[in-house]
Amino acid sequence: MSEADFIARLQAIATDPAARGLVDDAAVLGDLVLTHDMIVEGIHFLPDDTPQDVAWKLVAVNLSDLAAKGAAPIGVLVGYSLGDDDWNAAFVDGLDVALRRFGIVLLGGDTVRVPAGTPRSFGLTAIGRAPAGGAPSRGGVKPGDQLWVTGTIGNAGLGLAMRLGQVEPNETCLAAYRRPQPQLTFGRAVVPHVHAMMDVSDGLLIDAQRMAAASGCELGIMLESIPLSAALLAVRPDILDTRLAAATAGDDYQLLFAADPGAAAAIREISAGLNVAVTPVGHAGVGTGIMLTHRAQRIALPAHLGFMH
Repeated sequence: MSEADFIARLQAIATDPAARGLVDDAAVLGDLVLTHDMIVEGIHFLPDDTPQDVAWKLVAVNLSDLAAKGAAPIGVLVGYSLGDDDWNAAFVDGLDVALRRFGIVLLGGDTVRVPAGTPRSFGLTAIGRAPAGGAPSRGGVKPGDQLWVTGTIGNAGLGLAMRLGQVEPNETCLAAYRRPQPQLTFGRAVVPHVHAMMDVSDGLLIDAQRMAAASGCELGIMLESIPLSAALLAVRPDILDTRLAAATAGDDYQLLFAADPGAAAAIREISAGLNVAVTPVGHAGVGTGIMLTHRAQRIALPAHLGFMH
């Protein structure tokens, strides 16, 4: 059973409005926003990643979901599989650093002990407070909306390739893989201007496809507009192939959002004030799914749109 099939079964029992039909990355219960993500050794992180980096990633990927709802984080609950004592201690140190960095508190959780040699797995529930106007879903896109992304796309995917020894390393891409930076401040600031918002966790194209499905419209992505960092281009100068690879790599934890074109000036003002780059990468139209273009010419979607369990 695929992840999508399993979620489809869960949707039959997740009938409370707070669950949002399980098409969002968070539940909204009154003024609270709740999200839960797990990370597993060998899938979401490498066996030789440092425990401090693993702790940071566990916190950051959950806070990124809160960022996409414009929510202010309050605290977290941690599920932890006990293993090597030194590793456990280093993880706690890293968790402390991450929580202090984002100004949130540990509220509780659970621990279990697993047999030696079992891949490590961790879960975290992050709790935030919704913005005054309500948390945007990924299902609010309207035909005619402009699509935007924050930051650059593809650095973390290239950072993973560097960690695997496939590419000569550089610090920018390695840092993007090891220590993702959830866009919490920007998410809260831009909420009044967006119709829909989600984080880019599994790849820009697959996440845009999910936004399109939730919104019941077609999203057109302009490949040439996808923002790439100078560090990435220094390693992979083939622009077309690099943009396709970046758009399907995942682990970016940037924000993808839709807004009326008339909000562009306000969005750019917020971007400048917070020093967070934003780039328009497409538009919404009538239809379904996603459409990919390059310099106004429609091109075929790649067979692989992003990460799926």
